[in-house]
Amino acid sequence: MHDARIVGAGPNGLAAAVALARAGRSVLVVEARDEIGGGTRSAELTLPGFVHDVCSAVHPLGVLSPFFRTLPLAEHGLAWVHPPASVAHPLDDGSAPVLELSPDATGAQLGADARAWRRLVEPFLARPHELLGDLLGPLRWPRRPLTMARFGSIGLRSALGLARTRFRGARAQALFAGCAAHAIQPLSRPLTAAVGLVFALAGHVETWPVAQGGSRAITRALASLLRAHGGELLLSTTVTDLARLPPARVTLLDLAPRQVLSLAGPRLPPRYRRRLERYRYGPAVFKLDWALAGPIPWRAPECARCSTVHLGGTLEEIEAAERVAWKGAVPERPFVLVGQQSLFDPTRALAGKHTGYAYCHVPHGCPLDMTARIEAQIERFAPGFRDLVLARHARAPADIERDNPACIGGAITGGVADLTQLFTRPVARLDPYSTPDPDLFLCSHATPPGAGVHGMCGLHAAQSALRRLGRS
Repeated sequence: MHDARIVGAGPNGLAAAVALARAGRSVLVVEARDEIGGGTRSAELTLPGFVHDVCSAVHPLGVLSPFFRTLPLAEHGLAWVHPPASVAHPLDDGSAPVLELSPDATGAQLGADARAWRRLVEPFLARPHELLGDLLGPLRWPRRPLTMARFGSIGLRSALGLARTRFRGARAQALFAGCAAHAIQPLSRPLTAAVGLVFALAGHVETWPVAQGGSRAITRALASLLRAHGGELLLSTTVTDLARLPPARVTLLDLAPRQVLSLAGPRLPPRYRRRLERYRYGPAVFKLDWALAGPIPWRAPECARCSTVHLGGTLEEIEAAERVAWKGAVPERPFVLVGQQSLFDPTRALAGKHTGYAYCHVPHGCPLDMTARIEAQIERFAPGFRDLVLARHARAPADIERDNPACIGGAITGGVADLTQLFTRPVARLDPYSTPDPDLFLCSHATPPGAGVHGMCGLHAAQSALRRLGRS
């Protein structure tokens, strides 16, 4: 009998497995696909020789993950590739403010808002890893309570309100709005300022990297480390009944709440099941990948220094696009996130060629093809882009869920992260990774701290399971 079995070999399931195996526990990971990784995979989606990230692409929280930083992942094949700067935000005047590694260098592009930008970020950069350790976990007493209190006084606000009161100019407002839009919520909602601040701070600690050879390198390194500690992987095994799996003392599920209900519902009391049924998944994404004859021809040359480009224009445009998607409609000018992996990792494309990656936010389960609207946003800031397209590959929300069933309705965040569902995901419990069944635990991105390839959901779930194993 194994000590633990884990259903789902995404980054959180593998992180939980590694944490358990490093603690000396015998671990079995079961995955339905013939490949590990979940949303952290890579494939030749367009043409031979062009390696595209299937979902997750650029990894600011991966390189800064408090758990990943303790693991010898480089010894197991993971190499982070850092661009000179993290994010560019092109504007219609042909310029693009850039999130530089240095707050001073970032502020120097923001005119009268230079001092305001530095005042926003610098108090949190003295010990950023301790702050991230407090943020990337369940609700608990922080290690640095004063710093967390200061962060909370800012982060509880809406990104729209913070941008308008802290910054006077459109450049700083737009740069912050692009970071905050990763929340996939209207920027007028509380806590969206926290998302913007975390992504901005990440870019001042390390430039946002890509994984050499594709995002699949992250989970392959985790799997290699797991095997080195005696863990086992069982692929191509669809689980419909936990009783049919090899026995184990505890079970961890790297699954969405809806999947948990389907697989383990009979083991859970009715009240808990009803709370899982009420879980909110939020808007989805529509994703495009391109094989390109050359790099994207940005009007603002600064964009070529960044792994990520945010397309959406001004604060007001971004706020309007995110609000429309949240309300169930499709924005004419969506906020678009562009990844430029091949500019910094030549293994991604044939010599002289490039890959392109982009997605926009759409309503949950939206069936509409957003290709034309996404490409129009890129053409707006990079005229001639369409002339470089050799091939394209589109994924609507239904395709995303079909490829990774944990992304219900095409929602890649694992669920809405707002005031009522951030620390109480998937339901409000003192230990959110536990369930009423004492031998069943949750480790997906539907638990705190939520989305992002950082492995922290898996780590905290493993720690919860280890307490149970210790009592046993």
